[in-house]
Amino acid sequence: MPVFHTKTIESILEPVAQQVSRLVILHEEAEDGNAMPDLARPVQTVKLAVDNLVKVGYDTINSSEDQILKQDMPPALNRVEEASLLLLQASEMLRADPFSAPARKKLIEGSRGILQGTSSLLLAFDESEVRKIIRVCKNVLEYLAITEVVERMEDLVTYVRNLTPVLTRMTKEVDAREKELTHQVHREMLVRSLEQVKNLTPVLISGIKTFITVKDSGKNPQDTQANRDYLVRKMSDEIHEIIRVLQLTTYDEEEWDADDITVMKKAQSGIEQKMKQATDWLQDPAALIGSLGDKALHQVLDDARKIAERCTNPADRDQILKTVGDIESMVDALCELRQLGKGDSPQAMSLAREIQKKLGDLQNMTNVAIANTERSGIRRPAPTVDGKVEQARTWLANPGMDDKGLGEQATRLVVSEGRKIANSCPEPMRKELLRLCDETEILTNQLADLIRNGQGNSPQARAIANHLSEKLFQLKNKIKEALINQVAEDFIDISTPLKHLSEASIVPIGTPGRDQNFAEKSQNFEGHANKLADTAKMVATAGGCRNKKTVEEIFKTSAQVDDLTPQVTTAAKIVFQDPGNQAAQEHFDLMKKRWMDNMERLRGLVDEAVDSSALIKAEEEGIMRDTERVEDAIQMKDPPRIGAHASNIARRANRVLQVAQQEAENSEDPKYVDHVNQAASNLRATIAPMVQGAKGVSMNPADTNAQQNWRKANQTLIDAVRDVRGAVTVDAGVDQFPPPPPPDLSELKISVPDQFADGPIMYQPQDGGAPPRPPLPNDNATPPRPPPPETDDEDEAAFPTPQANQPIMMAAHALHMEAKQWSSKDNDIIAAAKKMALLMAKLSQLVRGEGGSKKDLIATAKSIAESSEEVTRLAKKLAAECTDKQMRKNLLQVCERIPTIGTQLKILSTVKATMLGAQGSKEDQEATEMLVGNAQNLMQAVKETVRAAEAASIKIRVDSGYTIRWLRRRPWYTS
Repeated sequence: MPVFHTKTIESILEPVAQQVSRLVILHEEAEDGNAMPDLARPVQTVKLAVDNLVKVGYDTINSSEDQILKQDMPPALNRVEEASLLLLQASEMLRADPFSAPARKKLIEGSRGILQGTSSLLLAFDESEVRKIIRVCKNVLEYLAITEVVERMEDLVTYVRNLTPVLTRMTKEVDAREKELTHQVHREMLVRSLEQVKNLTPVLISGIKTFITVKDSGKNPQDTQANRDYLVRKMSDEIHEIIRVLQLTTYDEEEWDADDITVMKKAQSGIEQKMKQATDWLQDPAALIGSLGDKALHQVLDDARKIAERCTNPADRDQILKTVGDIESMVDALCELRQLGKGDSPQAMSLAREIQKKLGDLQNMTNVAIANTERSGIRRPAPTVDGKVEQARTWLANPGMDDKGLGEQATRLVVSEGRKIANSCPEPMRKELLRLCDETEILTNQLADLIRNGQGNSPQARAIANHLSEKLFQLKNKIKEALINQVAEDFIDISTPLKHLSEASIVPIGTPGRDQNFAEKSQNFEGHANKLADTAKMVATAGGCRNKKTVEEIFKTSAQVDDLTPQVTTAAKIVFQDPGNQAAQEHFDLMKKRWMDNMERLRGLVDEAVDSSALIKAEEEGIMRDTERVEDAIQMKDPPRIGAHASNIARRANRVLQVAQQEAENSEDPKYVDHVNQAASNLRATIAPMVQGAKGVSMNPADTNAQQNWRKANQTLIDAVRDVRGAVTVDAGVDQFPPPPPPDLSELKISVPDQFADGPIMYQPQDGGAPPRPPLPNDNATPPRPPPPETDDEDEAAFPTPQANQPIMMAAHALHMEAKQWSSKDNDIIAAAKKMALLMAKLSQLVRGEGGSKKDLIATAKSIAESSEEVTRLAKKLAAECTDKQMRKNLLQVCERIPTIGTQLKILSTVKATMLGAQGSKEDQEATEMLVGNAQNLMQAVKETVRAAEAASIKIRVDSGYTIRWLRRRPWYTS
């Protein structure tokens, strides 16, 4: 089946698929009684192209030393040649008889063979190119493996001289491959891992140098060896990740918290697709390690693991994982025998048969596990607090509905998260958060009791559900507020503990208390780093960030900080043990820089995940608290406390400057940038006077003039912080359709009804009197028609209801429900998304054979591809007017995937259309499964684009003239 993981493969297959689709349409028209045209010339052109392709293919085989290529490419070349001959025969038969049925059959079989044979040919060649890059990567791994034998400076010089060209070549090859890939996620993985390797290389060399110098000095090299081995392991892990990603050919645009059953069924489909290739590889004693069959076998095991991870029944999970482990051990043993040339030995043949039997057992286990999970109806709570609240409020909207306890479980988990965060909060925030948690839990218990007693639909249950929904919303907001305060406190200063550790490491030997001081500073540094990483993870989980990529990056960077922190302490310990070792000091400096780079990145990600205005407000409130503490210290005449709390004020002010700078750098609105920069400049000018004033008070706390000078400077600083917050808050988005101003009540006049115009008004209002009864309606008068609603899409009720066995329809329905929240009025992106959902629903019916023709299938796929281009064009147009760089980048990243997936859908629909006469075959099933996966990816990509577009719309250039309206049609939790 076609794969599209590189731009080259896609660019070659698309025109081939276009030509094949024309032949399919001609074939179908002939089925209706029309004569086939003369195809001699186009078929002859195809024949010449195929002959040239086959010649190049065999030349490639002959010049290559890749045994897997020599094995995989000839069958593909044979299929293309045979398909070309079928087309030639069909052309000759149709020239003799334009109505010939056998000729039409040869035509469709030849078309199918050309498309699939070309795809197989391209894949075989591409995998050969990937293996070349992998060999280069493995060369680097071989050099890393011999690091432990480098024990002299001469060895290190030789080691670096040999490693450098191999590492440079790997970097160049991987970088070129990254630019060729069509899947953006794979590109990002390669870029990230390659960047890690580049950054780790100088640190590794420094670590080896430190190990050699410590060893030569006669001291215990245990710490330096552990540090060196850590760096070797990290580099090896990143290179193994590069190798893994290089071999990927598919990617699922899964939703962040995708439904377990959906993920499990996708994995099950992958197992079914790869099983035949895996068993063929097992049955062939001469099959090569690393060939398509070998890779298929390992992909089956990976998919089985995915299914196991989502099993609701622990017994199913454990059984699958145990079987996967057994198979892996047996496959390793089989590969070892085949490498020794003993693939046809009785032991190897018996092992292959046993693996094949266990694979069949594994497939049955996964089928049973999916059925059990589906039957249980149990779903996992979402990974974030926002997701859990959404699940809970869906339950609370209809408490009588049986959701298998998901809503109640999600509610209790939100309460648990709230209590966890409260434990690290100061008073009174802690008390308020715990109060909300208690109230939410009490209401949850009351509602759960009513539901258990069968009263889930009672008025009392609905009243409690409404109250609980409001309380849950309050709790979610309070959790966010508490986390922002936590970020304001914890990230006020990220570098001082590291600075203290660095100073403690170079205290001269023999200084009293030296060991105790170093141990204390090491403990403080590690505690500080762990606290920052934990706070960041809580922000990712409960901070309300809706950007999946930002949340994932927070988790990854936090893990890197956790991993790196003890290594920094070890590097400091090496310096501490030998302060005069220059190599150790240089290595410690590199480790410190790496730690700071990661921590600064983590701080930037956390700032990106929380609201900037709220963060500045939290810092402002912190400054007010520190101001009160300084005043208390002045009253107590305590200079150290005065200095400490004044320093905190300065740190908080600098933190506000960092946030303001990030906001200014992230915006392209010149007025907004100027406003923020001016406010930041004013704040920057107030910090030094405040610090100077605090020093004056510290020197003489009883000096009233010094006190007044500090108070005045500090108030100026507080006012400047407030101005920065105001400047940042200004750009919260401009309502493009503001409500009209209220009427001028002085112009309000009451007119007299016509029926009373000629006579006196009988009623004159007195103090507190009742108003007059209105006149009776006129029988002949027709009431005016109400104005049309602001929303549209009256035909949406006609969207088909998907069934569980309609995966394409379900994907279309998911996009439909996402777009349905918004009106299409003045919103072309929503209109285009709704159109795509309807087209995909139609495609679902055509693929399932529910009416329509092959021509309709090809035409619908083409329309979807065109709509994909339109959605991307509209999203890029919106992105061009967005002044927020981060939002624009996110929108462009999600929308740029759409045209590629749309083109692939067009090709796969053509493949499906060529299956005429082969319905139900293995190839037909595989074509359908690939088409389903592609449709799901496309709908998910469009859904993410809609969400990113809605977010980016609040930051549009006011003077651009571009307008887009986001009018929500109904609350999200009732759709």
